[in-house]
Amino acid sequence: MAQAARPHHGLLSFLDTDGKSHPVQNAFAVTTLVIGAIAFVTAHFTQLHLVSSWTGLVGMITGAWGQLISATTGERFVLIIGLGAAGVGFYLGMAHGGLFGGVLG
Repeated sequence: MAQAARPHHGLLSFLDTDGKSHPVQNAFAVTTLVIGAIAFVTAHFTQLHLVSSWTGLVGMITGAWGQLISATTGERFVLIIGLGAAGVGFYLGMAHGGLFGGVLG
C-alpha cells in the first residue's frame, strides 16, 4: 500500500501507473499521440494529403513500436488513441492523393 501513498510528480505521471519511470515508453506514447493528431487534422484538407499520409505512416510505425515496448496500461491507452488517429490520417491521405501526390505518374 506504500505505492498508493507515494506522490507522483510530473506532467506524464498518469502513464507510470506502476510507480516506476518509463521515459522511453512515455516518449513513444506522447509522440504517437501528437503525430496522430497532426495526421488526423491534416487529413480533413485534401490539399494536405502529403502531410497526412506521411505523418500517418510515421505515427503508425511509432505506435506499433511503442505497443511492443510499453510497460503500463496508461501508455497503451495513449498509444491506441494515437494509432487510431494516425491510421485515419494515413488512409484519408492515401485516398486524397497518396504518399507521393502524383509525382511518380
